[in-house]
Amino acid sequence: MSLISLVLLTRRAGALDDLLPCQREDPELWFSEQPADLEQAKMHCRRCPVRGFCLSGAVERHEPYGVWGGEIFHHGAITAHKKARGRPRAKVA
Repeated sequence: MSLISLVLLTRRAGALDDLLPCQREDPELWFSEQPADLEQAKMHCRRCPVRGFCLSGAVERHEPYGVWGGEIFHHGAITAHKKARGRPRAKVA
């Protein structure tokens, strides 16, 4: 996404009557380490009017982390779900 595209996206978002979900809700949700927070951010993105632009821009910029356009980015790639940090639980026999 070029600088011009980012400017147009910003203008379009600014022309809306209401704040975007990422402006209205806790911004920490979009960059949390907690999988449940990231899923909540994805839900907030569902009705966002600039969701497609946000996602395509994040892909172009190779965003390393966070929720962009309703998708979770982890190490620059889109992933369906983020796993919790730490070791997996041991299976009890």
